[in-house]
Amino acid sequence: MSGAPAPRLVLALQYAVDAAPLPSPRTLRRWMRAALERDARVTLRIVDGREGRTLNRRYRGRDHATNVLTFVYDGGASLAGDIVLCAPVVRNEARAQQKPLAAHYAHLVIHGMLHLQGYDHARGADAARMEAREIALLRTLGYANPYA
Repeated sequence: MSGAPAPRLVLALQYAVDAAPLPSPRTLRRWMRAALERDARVTLRIVDGREGRTLNRRYRGRDHATNVLTFVYDGGASLAGDIVLCAPVVRNEARAQQKPLAAHYAHLVIHGMLHLQGYDHARGADAARMEAREIALLRTLGYANPYA
């Protein structure tokens, strides 16, 4: 045992969509904690296609809904930010990629948490580092490599 306390997660969870099935709060928290490297205050919001499109257009200039958006508000010793998952996009991607829906949600939650903590995939070396971390975390949770 290292003796260091585990990073603390303060989570506000918002279901802004009636789509089913959605991961339970307990499951979402478990996935987020798996990726947590330091204290964080996070709002995780699951939205419909309309809200997903509006947010992506407003903040990224892209006029379509996307699977996950991450907004970092404080990147210091303790993090604060929002992660937004678009339920219909996640569901459609899982179906198209022939992946279990839970596995795809787990991947995107971890992906968002890593972005919140400074990981990026804009450049090759950074992308390889982020993907390796995602694969390792998903393996510990019992999920297959999402990039295979």
